[in-house]
Amino acid sequence: MAMREPELLEVDVWRSGGDAGGQFRTYAVPREDAQTVLDVVTWIQRKLDPTLAYRFACRVGMCGSCAMTVNGRARWTCRTHVAKVARGNRLQIAPLANLPVVRDLVVDMRAFFDKWAKAGGQFTPTASRRDDFVRVAPDTPARREVDAAIECIGCGVCYASCDIVAWNPAYLGPAALNRAWTLQNDVRDGDHPARLAAVAGDAGCHACHTQAACTERCPKQLSPTTSIAGLKRMTARAALKGEL
Repeated sequence: MAMREPELLEVDVWRSGGDAGGQFRTYAVPREDAQTVLDVVTWIQRKLDPTLAYRFACRVGMCGSCAMTVNGRARWTCRTHVAKVARGNRLQIAPLANLPVVRDLVVDMRAFFDKWAKAGGQFTPTASRRDDFVRVAPDTPARREVDAAIECIGCGVCYASCDIVAWNPAYLGPAALNRAWTLQNDVRDGDHPARLAAVAGDAGCHACHTQAACTERCPKQLSPTTSIAGLKRMTARAALKGEL
């Protein structure tokens, strides 16, 4: 009995040496059951073209490092099944938008994380190692605000999906502002005034147009839009009190 030929997926993959330019190259990849986009990229690199550069780590949706643009939309490729996104038997894979391309599907994340620092994304303790643990009541409004936003793992999907970042490269972006919001609601943090000033500038929370693409596409189902709205309210109250 003759073996059935496997169904092939035509995959257009962005190939380049950086932001100077590049083009899509098409590869034929066998379709498999429960196949993810990361499976496809890995198959191309291992079977067809070992020069293809891409980034991944855990393959189980915990690190976010495999984020790419799939058919025009930023996604985690390890959690995106081909059957849900392929247009017929065709797939397009490109690097994340709004970030410099290092090579092929790999982007430089430094600008993304630099903006976390500019938004005051580091925790500033108010206690020393000699102090007892601070007990934070889980049912307080501030703690609930933190719970709703703290699971961000820095994958960059929201940043790549944000039109404001595309229009205004100085904009801090949804991930950095979401992080700032969690720390502003952390009673243990000691840098609230400086952080609020950092996110109140022209490139901060008020630059957001509330289009909610970040919330729609967050793989962790967080709502940076809600966090940014909270910062807008917080900065407005501070300004009315003369604290900004």
